[in-house]
Amino acid sequence: MRVRKDRKPHLVGANEGNRGERGEGFDPDVSGTRVERLNARAFCLWMTGLPGSGKSTICALLLDRLRMQGRRAYGLDGDVLRQGLNRDLGFTDADRSENIRRTAEVAQLMVDAGLIVVVALISPFRSDREFARSRFAPNRFCEVFIDAPLQVCERRDPKGLYAKARRGELARMTGIDSPYEPPERPDLHLHTDTDDAGACVERILSWLRG
Repeated sequence: MRVRKDRKPHLVGANEGNRGERGEGFDPDVSGTRVERLNARAFCLWMTGLPGSGKSTICALLLDRLRMQGRRAYGLDGDVLRQGLNRDLGFTDADRSENIRRTAEVAQLMVDAGLIVVVALISPFRSDREFARSRFAPNRFCEVFIDAPLQVCERRDPKGLYAKARRGELARMTGIDSPYEPPERPDLHLHTDTDDAGACVERILSWLRG
C-alpha cells in the first residue's frame, strides 16, 4: 500500500479526548497546530554527486549547523546505509535503483515525522532521483548537485576506489565503467572544486532562508 504524500500525521491515544481516563497531565491536543507547525519545518535535502565530490563531508557539517540552530535533523549516508539497511544490495543498475527506493521511503517517513532529512547518496540515475522527488510534496524536497569534475574526484580518492577501478580491481565504479547522469535542473548546484565544504554549507543555509 502506498502512502499518500499529502496525508497529515495524526497521533491517536487509546482514549483520545477523555482527559479523566488519562489523568490530569494528559493533553489531547496533538493533531492540530502543534503538529502542523512541526511539519512546516520538515523537508528532505537530497545530495547527489560522484564519489569523492564531498557529499558526506558537507552532509556532516550541515547537520551540525542545523542542530546548533535547534533544528531536528538526521542524515542518511550512502556508506552507512550499505552497511545496514541496504547491505544485501550490490552495484547492478537494479540494485542501485533499489538502494534509492529504500532510502527515499525511509526519508519520507522521517519527513512525515517532522524531521529535516539530509541524504548523501551518489544516486547516479536521473530516473531514480525523480522517483525520490515523487515521494514528497513539491516544497518538501530539494535536489542538491554536489559537483566536482571526475579528475578532481580521482585526485581526492579518499577511499582508494578510483585507483582500484583503474587497475581493474573494482567493477561498476560510478564515473569509470558505470555512468553518472548529472542533474539537468537541480534545486541547488554546488561546485566543490572551487568552494570548500564550509562555503557550500553556507550556500545551502542561505538557500533555505531564502
